[in-house]
Amino acid sequence: MRKTMIAALLALLASGCMIGPDYLRPQVETPPAWRLSEQTANDLANTAWWKQFDDPVLDDLVSTALHNNHDLLIATARIEEFAGRYGISRAELFPQVGAGYEASRQRSILSGASSPSTYNSYQAVISASWEIDIWGRIRRLNEAARAQLLGSEDARRAVILSLVGRVSGAYINLRDLDRQLEIAQATALSRGESYSVFQERYLGGIISTLELSQNKSQYDEALASIPPIERAIAQQENGLSVLLGRNPGPIARGKNIDQLSLPTIPAGLPSDLLERRPDIQLAEQNLIAANALIGAAKAAYFPTISLTGLFGYASNGLSELFNSQSKAWQYAAPITMPIFTAGAIAGQVQEAEAQQQQALFAYQRSIQEAFREVNDALINQERTREQLRAQKQQVKALEQYSATARLRYDNGYTSYIEVLDAERSLFNVQLQYTQTQQTQFQAMINLYLAMGGGWIGEADKLTATRKVQ
Repeated sequence: MRKTMIAALLALLASGCMIGPDYLRPQVETPPAWRLSEQTANDLANTAWWKQFDDPVLDDLVSTALHNNHDLLIATARIEEFAGRYGISRAELFPQVGAGYEASRQRSILSGASSPSTYNSYQAVISASWEIDIWGRIRRLNEAARAQLLGSEDARRAVILSLVGRVSGAYINLRDLDRQLEIAQATALSRGESYSVFQERYLGGIISTLELSQNKSQYDEALASIPPIERAIAQQENGLSVLLGRNPGPIARGKNIDQLSLPTIPAGLPSDLLERRPDIQLAEQNLIAANALIGAAKAAYFPTISLTGLFGYASNGLSELFNSQSKAWQYAAPITMPIFTAGAIAGQVQEAEAQQQQALFAYQRSIQEAFREVNDALINQERTREQLRAQKQQVKALEQYSATARLRYDNGYTSYIEVLDAERSLFNVQLQYTQTQQTQFQAMINLYLAMGGGWIGEADKLTATRKVQ
């Protein structure tokens, strides 16, 4: 009789349906191509693109950050948390078995007795319970927990993506600031030498006080530009140190910004982003989890059926505990079902459905944001490249202008105002040119970040943290 009952329950469980909607990936309107096509693009999305800068110091900084960055360590620990939650959820699919032993001594007055009596009590039992998941409540919760676990891994990959980009960008920016400092210091040195000559000319009565003051202001301008750049360099080093998991301090240097190689433009189609970008994959896992929780909420409308059982021994004497007469057993199949909840279950279902809609909209928004970021990065690197070419020609023209203006002044054909204008323009454009170099490198970094790709796995190999399988 018992075997027949258990077999029937197992058959019922095997054939049980799961309440709630099954997940289907939403239809996504994917553009056929990017707004700006690039003929020189290569399929390099699966390579360690930061090595294309050809700077061993940058390679070492990226590796150090992937080992020690605290944001990445937090993301990895969060995977362990969700793995634990998944284990808890999965365990509810199986019977829960426990054991217990109790020994007690009691003193009481029995009915009809003239005096109190004292007696011992011993029992040793094994108990088991198992909720029969007919309506799929536990399986839906398990589905949600698994999606959250996979989402935590995608979140970790998103941290890796961001970290590599931030370290590379911070290093490029640091080398840009170093170059700006070199320009400012060289300009200040040149103007200081010029000011010394002008002082001698003034003392000799060759030039006026006005010309000396103009030259002095030019020298002071160059000197004043140095402290802000030095401050920015120190702050950039501090920020990069924290990304590396270190206390604020100096950062090693490799090649200067003029010697760095520009990475090649990666190839890819808009549809590739659905599989390449960890933030999109995370948004989809959140949607899967929210979708599964609808079924778990709806299952509360239906009866809950469990199997419980107990087997053991109980006696008043320890020596008699395991006698055949001391056996005790019990089994039951309790069924509970809500009758009146004042709308509590309906509210839980409404809440779950609203959260699923939020997750759906967030998933669609993440895809559109990804398309925008790639298009912006492509346009940015193309237009910055054009700007850099124009500024390079402008630097050459102003160098010629400055040299000519200085020669004309020395020969008495023009006033010092012309020299002042030429050198000030040259100084500003030199700073702008190196800033545009940094912008071009950053645009290429942003393009690789926006594209996503297998390079995240290459970076993951450099981490010292353990991934949850």
